[in-house]
Amino acid sequence: MDSVKERAISFSIELFSRNQIKRVSLPDGAGDRLMVEGNLGKLTHAELIEDIMLEIRGTSGVLRIDMSRRELENTLKGNKGRK
Repeated sequence: MDSVKERAISFSIELFSRNQIKRVSLPDGAGDRLMVEGNLGKLTHAELIEDIMLEIRGTSGVLRIDMSRRELENTLKGNKGRK
């Protein structure tokens, strides 16, 4: 397996208001799925910061993903042809 796919990817979501949170689900049991849903608003900017972090900014919040340019490109290549 490619070492890029083996690395865990971290993320953060910063919302500018609690009103932008649609749903947060924190189940009790181990292995249960966690759900965080919200609204980033209208897209204002997206960039790779120093080629190590994908940042997507909206009018209501920011999503940051610890992902290098190489990881992003490899992921996008792997998704070609998928719907």
